[in-house]
Amino acid sequence: MTNPTIGIMGAMPEEIDGVISLMDKPKRTVIGMRAYTSGTINGINTVVVFSRWGKVAASATAATLIHIFNITELIFTGVAGAIDSTLKIGDVVLAKRLIQHDLDARPLMGRFEIPLLGMTYLEVPEETIGILKETIAPLFTNGILQESIGENVLAEFGINTPNLHIGDIASGDQFFAAEAQKKQLNAALPTVLCVEMEGAAVAQVCYEHSIPFTVIRTISDTADEKSHVDFPRFISKVSSQYSLLIVQHLYRGHIQPLS
Repeated sequence: MTNPTIGIMGAMPEEIDGVISLMDKPKRTVIGMRAYTSGTINGINTVVVFSRWGKVAASATAATLIHIFNITELIFTGVAGAIDSTLKIGDVVLAKRLIQHDLDARPLMGRFEIPLLGMTYLEVPEETIGILKETIAPLFTNGILQESIGENVLAEFGINTPNLHIGDIASGDQFFAAEAQKKQLNAALPTVLCVEMEGAAVAQVCYEHSIPFTVIRTISDTADEKSHVDFPRFISKVSSQYSLLIVQHLYRGHIQPLS
């Protein structure tokens, strides 16, 4: 059996720059207005790319990773808005299930149901969730985030004790910036922890091609009018560092070369 090839997609260019810095012998290939950087991390074949924003763009990127670069697993990292009130800026959500909150083909089928698949949620296997949790948890329990990013930087965004959450993530081609949007989504999908614009679409592409996937999101805002984060600074100083540290830990634990 050959070694795996890992695809890593970032929702922001800054979030993949740090990951690319981990690569040995990086090679850049432009396909469909996207720059795919291939090389190795810890001896494992890896392809890193900025997904672009929205479900269609991210799906096209995932399909290219699968069909052109022959990835065997996909990791998606990026930011999200908090829907659940227990989430704080700087927390991280590891997706257990993903759903497209703007998918509605009623009366032909149920709301949120994916046409032809007969399912509404794309699920990550319980065993995989357990391994991922064990691998990433030290970032939050051992003070690694604070030490690596700096307590002063984290404090600037009100981040004191970031936590790891596991649960449902909703995706759709909408940017949430109003309390009314949050209430509407929460009423329809009360188990959703956070909202973003790509993850569930990427999960569907991976599911249809039998590719294991991981979606990890850093909470950047509260998805309402009260959000006042300096978003560019948050991306460059916080979420990009989260992505780098998460990938490093995944390669040390979850992702290993095949013998």
